[in-house]
Amino acid sequence: MLKLATALSLVAAPAFAVGLNLEIAGEADGTIAIELFDDAAPAHVERITTLAERGAYDGVVFHRVIDGFMAQTGDVQYGRMGQDMRLAGTGGSDLPDLPAEFSDRPFERGTVGMARSSDPDSANSQFFIMFDDAPHLDGQYTVVGKVTDGLDVLDAIKRGEGANGAVIGQPDMIESATVTD
Repeated sequence: MLKLATALSLVAAPAFAVGLNLEIAGEADGTIAIELFDDAAPAHVERITTLAERGAYDGVVFHRVIDGFMAQTGDVQYGRMGQDMRLAGTGGSDLPDLPAEFSDRPFERGTVGMARSSDPDSANSQFFIMFDDAPHLDGQYTVVGKVTDGLDVLDAIKRGEGANGAVIGQPDMIESATVTD
């Protein structure tokens, strides 16, 4: 009987959650804590955690920020201050692009999604965090996580200008990205 109870408790144990803490500096200042959905997007979560553990996101700016929509970052190739900011958003990492992992998780306030080109299988290192709900993105982009703390920090990120949301001057940046368990 004890063996059966022990086995059942192991089966019923909650899944081990992986997280990501982003220390943000600039107009926004503080931590954005994110729960990563490795059940819905295991390859994308693996990519983000690998890059974070390498320190690749440290010093990367929020290059595209559209009020009422989202804040985009994660260009580890061209997205650091001191580089040609006109290229920010066009790069990736030294790792191959990822096939899409679409799910039924909705794009709502605080959702973290993977950025990509028009090719659904082109996500690499860049991601975006939603300021508001965007149901038109549901099933079109890979959802990788959700903000669990720090929405006030997200809301303080410097907004971009124009239709593409390009941030002019000094953009906010990820000072450091840390994987948590």
